[in-house]
Amino acid sequence: MNVPADAAGSEEVQELLRASTEVKPIEPAPETLGPGSEVTIETVQNHEGVQTFIGLADRYLGEIGYTEHGFRHAGLVSHIAFNVLNRLGYEDRMKELGAIAGYLHDMGNFVSRSMHSQTGATITYDILKDLGMTYTEIGVVMAAIGNHEEEFGHPVNPVGAALIVADKSDVHRSRVRIKDPALFDIHDRVNHAVERSFLRVDAEARTLTLELKIETEVADVMDYFEIFLSRMVMCRRAAEYLDCRFKIVINGSQLL
Repeated sequence: MNVPADAAGSEEVQELLRASTEVKPIEPAPETLGPGSEVTIETVQNHEGVQTFIGLADRYLGEIGYTEHGFRHAGLVSHIAFNVLNRLGYEDRMKELGAIAGYLHDMGNFVSRSMHSQTGATITYDILKDLGMTYTEIGVVMAAIGNHEEEFGHPVNPVGAALIVADKSDVHRSRVRIKDPALFDIHDRVNHAVERSFLRVDAEARTLTLELKIETEVADVMDYFEIFLSRMVMCRRAAEYLDCRFKIVINGSQLL
């Protein structure tokens, strides 16, 4: 394992990395969708309720000091989730459900940040049923959304596993709302330090690699692991569900 110079020899980092290897893999269950609907990501994006609720969610989270959770985040997570399932060879309908779950996953924040994954999953039922989705498809999307937070979530289907990795991969300075660095908390500082983030999917090697370029003058690698370790452990479990290994590369050095 190669560790960047500013983290080399750090007992805290080594302890965190050791802890991240203690998670037992989850065996993936077979997923059969059966006859599907024709509901697409474009149909969902154009729904008035979806547009309204995502806009409100981002606005309300801004009021309580959270990073951006609006249309940028929704669109990017949707794209990454689709890309993960696409590159790993999943069927077209599963990929489309991944895109839909990715777009809707944070919508419940307009009700409350607390338990927003469960709230959001519940809200999606009426919307997706109105659009003509089958019960099986709705169940897959709801389970994915309801399990995307690290406090109590688990990768329970391929869509959910792809959503977890996609959501936790969106770390970037464009998400920081505060303009004055003197007012940054640790989440703002770490996000602002990330100049580039990219999730590389290697289907042949069966790896999902989160590549980050961090400006260490703004936040060091230890800061990143301090607030994101539980998310990275969850990504590892999600990758294992997809029969892959999860890796993290920061400033060109592999840390996990």
